[in-house]
Amino acid sequence: MIEVKKMELIAANYASEEKLNTFLQHNKDVEREQLLEKGYVVELKGTIEGCFVMDAVDEDVYWLKQLYITKSAAASLPVLLESILALAKEKQAKEVFVHSHQPMVDIVLESLQFYPQKENALVHAPPEKEGYWWTYNVS
Repeated sequence: MIEVKKMELIAANYASEEKLNTFLQHNKDVEREQLLEKGYVVELKGTIEGCFVMDAVDEDVYWLKQLYITKSAAASLPVLLESILALAKEKQAKEVFVHSHQPMVDIVLESLQFYPQKENALVHAPPEKEGYWWTYNVS
């Protein structure tokens, strides 16, 4: 568990079932099974306000999926991404890939030194939504 500025990243399968169910009821696009298997929830002030999945694509390469944060917690997105990168470093990742389909997320990714990719040859089943691939080299 990592705590940054009152933000906690908790493995979804260790999160309070009551809080998780409440979050999922209000956020129908989140895939519950994948979240519970490989994901984390973002807790702010005792409430789950976001989630993400760190899916290992290769031994030291991760695909950041299902990155979601509520509108009320959107200002925490840069801190959340920094926390995710700290988690990736703990996992000894060398690269983290992200598929973004929101211009605001693109701006935040670029500011955190993610680099745009022309194509993504690493992921075999890319998302159906239009967007951009970004990669971050974990040092």
